[in-house]
Amino acid sequence: MNKITNHMPTEELQRLDAAHHMHPFTTGDEVNAKGARVITRAKGVTLTDSEGNEILDAMAGLWCVNLGYGREELAEVAARQMKELPYYNTFFQTTHVPAIALSERLAQLAPGDLNHVFYSGSGSEANDTNIRMVRTYWAEKGKPEKTVIISRHNAYHGSTVAASALGGMSGMHAQSGMIPDIHHINQPNWWAEGGDMSPEEFGLARAQELEAAILELGEGRVAAFIGEPVQGAGGVVIPPETYWPEIQRICDKYEILLIADEVICGFGRTGNWFGCQTLGIKPDIMTVAKGLSSGYAPISASIVSDEVATVMNGCEFNHGYTYSGHPVSAAVALENLRILDEEGIVETAGRETAPYLKERFESLGDHPMVGDVRIVGLMGSLALTPDKTTRAKFASDAGTVGFMCRERCFANNLIMRHVGDRMVISPPLVITKAEIDTLIERARTALDEAYEEVKAAGLWVAAS
Repeated sequence: MNKITNHMPTEELQRLDAAHHMHPFTTGDEVNAKGARVITRAKGVTLTDSEGNEILDAMAGLWCVNLGYGREELAEVAARQMKELPYYNTFFQTTHVPAIALSERLAQLAPGDLNHVFYSGSGSEANDTNIRMVRTYWAEKGKPEKTVIISRHNAYHGSTVAASALGGMSGMHAQSGMIPDIHHINQPNWWAEGGDMSPEEFGLARAQELEAAILELGEGRVAAFIGEPVQGAGGVVIPPETYWPEIQRICDKYEILLIADEVICGFGRTGNWFGCQTLGIKPDIMTVAKGLSSGYAPISASIVSDEVATVMNGCEFNHGYTYSGHPVSAAVALENLRILDEEGIVETAGRETAPYLKERFESLGDHPMVGDVRIVGLMGSLALTPDKTTRAKFASDAGTVGFMCRERCFANNLIMRHVGDRMVISPPLVITKAEIDTLIERARTALDEAYEEVKAAGLWVAAS
C-alpha cells in the first residue's frame, strides 16, 4: 500500500505536491515554485506544519472549524457510523437515522418556520440547489416566468458554474461565464464605496437598489434575492444597520423569496447561532455548510420554510446528489451541534469571547496602515490605507499591499487572510482570551513589518 507519512522531509512532500496536486484558487506555477506549506496536525486553534512551526489559525480553516481542531468525539462518531452504515443514498423513498436526526435538530435550531432540510455536499452545491428550488417553487405556483435571482457584486456564493454566477466576483465570472437570469446590485460596503454619505444613508441607498432592480426587471420576473448576512469572502463587509431592515421590507412588499447564505455566518460566527438572528433577517431559505460540521466532514444544506416545503413537496424535484445527507457527515454534524450546544460554545462566544476580541481587535485601528476596523461576533477585517482621512486606496494594484501583509502574518505564525487590501479574521469559536492576545500581538508585528516593507518598496502612495 502506498503511504505518505508526516516524517517525509518537507522538500520531498512539496515536490510530490507540485508534481500531482492542483490547488484551488491558486496559480499553480507560483505555489509549486515556492513550495506549499505542509500542515501535519492541529489542536484547538493551533496548526503544526512539517517543520514543527506552531501557527495560530485566525481563519478557522476556511471560516469553518468553529469547534476548533482535535475533538476526538467527532472522530469516534465518524468511525462508529462507518462501521454501522458507511453510506446509503436518500433517493428512491429511502432514508437513514443520521439524516433524520440531523434534520430534526436543524429544524429546532433554525429561526422562524425554517423546518425542512435538503442536503448537499458543499455551500456551492447548496446554492445551486437554491437556484433550482426557487425557480421550481414559482413554476409550481403557476408563475414560471419568475426566474430572476438578484444578488450583489462582491458576494460569494460558491465556485461551481451556477454558484459563481450567483456570486458577484468578476474574476470568477470571467473564467466560468454566467447563467441566465442572474442580476447583481451593488454591495453595502460603506468604507470603500460610501463617498460622502453617512453609513445610515448609504445602507438605505444600497438596499433601495433592490427595489429599483425589481421594478426595472419586472416584478413578475423576480424570484428571489440572496445575500450573506455579512459578506465573508468579500472582505467581512458588515452592512450599515439600515440595510437589512430595508431589504426585508422590499422582499416582503414584492413577495419575493429571501435567501440568507449562512455558509460562513452560521453556527455561532456572528455571536448567535445564525447571522440572520444577529442582523434581524427572516429568510425563506437559509444556506448552511462549513460550521455545520466544523469542517470535519463535508456537508451542507438548504433549510427551507414551511411554505416553500409545502409547494416543493407537491412535485417531483428532479435534483439531488450522490452524497445528499451522507450518513457519516450527518452523524458528525449532529455531534458537532451537540457539543456546540451542550458546552455553551455559541453562547460563550457571543457573551464573552466576541466582546473581548472586539476590544483587542479594534486596538489595531491606531496603526498607521489601518484605516477601518470592522467586527461582528468572531469575524472581522482591517482596511489598509495610505490615508485614513480620505479612505484612500493604494495606487498599486488592489491586493498588492494586502498580500505583503499576509506574508508577514505567515512569517509570524499567524494565519490571516487578505481580501484585496483588507485583512480578515475568523478564528475558531473556542479561542481563549490568552490566544486572542497572541493573535493581536502577532497581527501588530505583521502590520509593523508590512508597513516598513510597503514604504521601502515605494508603495506608500494613494490612488489619484
